[in-house]
Amino acid sequence: MMNETPPRTWSFYGRQAELAALGSILSRGRFFFLRVTGRRRIGKTTLVLQALRVARRDKIAYIQVSDADPAGVVAGAREHLRLSGVDGALPSDLQGLAATVGRLVQSGWIVVLDEYQVFARRPLYPFNSAMQYEVDRLRAPDAPGTVGGLILLGSIQTEMDALLSGYRAPLFGRVTDVLRLDHLAPSETAYVLARHGRLDGARFLFFWTLLQGVPKYWRDAYEVDALGASRTMALERMFFSGTAPLSAEGSSWLLEELRGRYDPLLRYLARCPGSSRADLNAHVLSVAGHTDPQVGAWLSALEERFGLVKRRNPALTPPNARAGRYYIDDGFLTAWLGALSDPVAFIGVREVSSLVTEADKRLATVEGFSLERLVAELYHERSVRGVGDFPVSDRVQGWWDRVGAEVDFVAQDAASRRLRVGSCKRSPEKLIGDLSRFDGHIQQMMKRHTELADWSIEKVAIAPQLDDEQRLAIQRAGYLPQDLTDLLHGLGETPNRAS
Repeated sequence: MMNETPPRTWSFYGRQAELAALGSILSRGRFFFLRVTGRRRIGKTTLVLQALRVARRDKIAYIQVSDADPAGVVAGAREHLRLSGVDGALPSDLQGLAATVGRLVQSGWIVVLDEYQVFARRPLYPFNSAMQYEVDRLRAPDAPGTVGGLILLGSIQTEMDALLSGYRAPLFGRVTDVLRLDHLAPSETAYVLARHGRLDGARFLFFWTLLQGVPKYWRDAYEVDALGASRTMALERMFFSGTAPLSAEGSSWLLEELRGRYDPLLRYLARCPGSSRADLNAHVLSVAGHTDPQVGAWLSALEERFGLVKRRNPALTPPNARAGRYYIDDGFLTAWLGALSDPVAFIGVREVSSLVTEADKRLATVEGFSLERLVAELYHERSVRGVGDFPVSDRVQGWWDRVGAEVDFVAQDAASRRLRVGSCKRSPEKLIGDLSRFDGHIQQMMKRHTELADWSIEKVAIAPQLDDEQRLAIQRAGYLPQDLTDLLHGLGETPNRAS
């Protein structure tokens, strides 16, 4: 853990591989057409602007496309072009906007169109054909050379695919480079917490459950001095104060991004992660009166269009197994719906301290599920970076069956024919007390997977923080003790061990 006073200024964290990739594109000295995708708030714009600063490119035209009618889109683009320092005649319609983009790129500008998926809407769709003409002109064999380029940013994957990857789309086959952003790695968020607050296993789980690997959320927490505060004070500053930035973010998910749809299903999944299709059907029918086809349509939209829900199968089973479970694939949305949205709604009705206490209690339950995901991601990061003694050969996930057996953690090292299985619990006391019963679940799994009979089995028990006495008790039960200290070791920042 770092001991110096936390710095007062925010910096650019992580994304070194992505910065290098962008630097390579910008240094080619010729026209490029780059697509950058990733979920909202993941840091697409920040990354691109950072890369342009590092490359010392000063002719940059940034346009954030508004979700408006054609006249509104063009009006917003005109203002952004002015603010970017573009001189001369400005566009008055969509075709003129495309022509302006082409002219700027030809003269060496980098043009960034943010939230490009808006152009999938029918009234705006003609812009794509106009852009096709400009891109083809810039790429023509006899076209004058240019160091300019076009960068399209988008947060809805399916709509970006339809505009750029669909073989009938006007811009199909024109993109020269693609970059997809995912969350910051767990070790990178641990570094942020150590640099701007205090890092230990329990605090890391708390903040990662809320903020996961979304740079914007970590920046918001930093801006309200939450990263060095206690749990309850951090919750109050991020969600319950008059300037709470993440409270507005939670509301905007449902009101702006999803427009209030899918609410019964998402709220149920936030409180009951790992629900089956039958569970979801029964719940939605009970509260909304919708039938199974409606639930199927919701799940399809949330999985394919928004990327917010994922279906997972038990470890060691084929992709088409029928025992799949559904999870919200966004940590912040899970925490918001599962713990925070209802208490926040009562601000002004009940005392804030009691609401924060209620939210903290609910969040503890969410953290139990979050720990399993965090551990899986740390195992993968360690494997990718060659850290530790267990390289994973498949996705780390849980195993379950229809009679109630449940194994939280299954990691495979196929090269060495090793299987590491175990339990993850937020409470060390509950973790230790459950190990004898948990042995039966492991035995049930091994009975069902006889193909692993000649594999070596390692049992592991994982909590956010373990002291020496707790580690000894776990070892006596025949398990390898691990906490977030152990899993962060070798990846950068290492939190303090529990004493």
